[in-house]
Amino acid sequence: MSTLLIADAITKSYPTGTGGRLNVLKGASLTVERGELVAIVGESGTGKSTLLHILGALDRPDAGRVYYHGKEIFAKRDRALARFRNESIGFVFQFHHLLPEFSALENVAMPALIQGRRMASARHRARELLDQMGLTDRAAHRPAELSGGEQQRVAVARALMNAPDLILADEPTGNLDARTAALLHDSIHELSRRHDQTFVIVTHNQALASECDRVLHLEEGRLAGHGSSRTQAS
Repeated sequence: MSTLLIADAITKSYPTGTGGRLNVLKGASLTVERGELVAIVGESGTGKSTLLHILGALDRPDAGRVYYHGKEIFAKRDRALARFRNESIGFVFQFHHLLPEFSALENVAMPALIQGRRMASARHRARELLDQMGLTDRAAHRPAELSGGEQQRVAVARALMNAPDLILADEPTGNLDARTAALLHDSIHELSRRHDQTFVIVTHNQALASECDRVLHLEEGRLAGHGSSRTQAS
């Protein structure tokens, strides 16, 4: 196992309506090993999504550094950073963000098309991923024709399209009933174990968090946690 991600003393604040600043992250740090399944939990409004956006290079921190494979990502300019996101990180959001006018297959293929890959290659890879998620017979359906759980599994498949090093998931079971959430849990764990895929998951779902390799608590702008990596556990 090797170190994939290091976040070092991340701070982030936002302006308030009164002219002050709201300090959300106050020196949050973490290290994630390749193949780990890490949960981040905490009260609403503590900055979990903000931290995930910074880890995924969707937002820049006020201070602190984020390293992937030992390289500091925010040293990159915006265009290079966008290319890094597309190639190295997959995102799964609570509300899916699937494109309604496209089929499940087309939604899954989209990151590869953005990367410039040929349609035939992208469609082949997308079919493989939908098959892994148990959605082979739903490939031609548009999002409105899918259940909430099916839409979220399409979103997971889309996140895997470019074989990223890391999947970042923000409340992936937040809108699902208990049974559907459990099925998504199983899919995430199977992907993690079968492909040595790394996940960092922000969640309020205690069942999902408890099954992860580590659980980190975001409190007062900093991370504290328990559990151990697979290397340490063995």
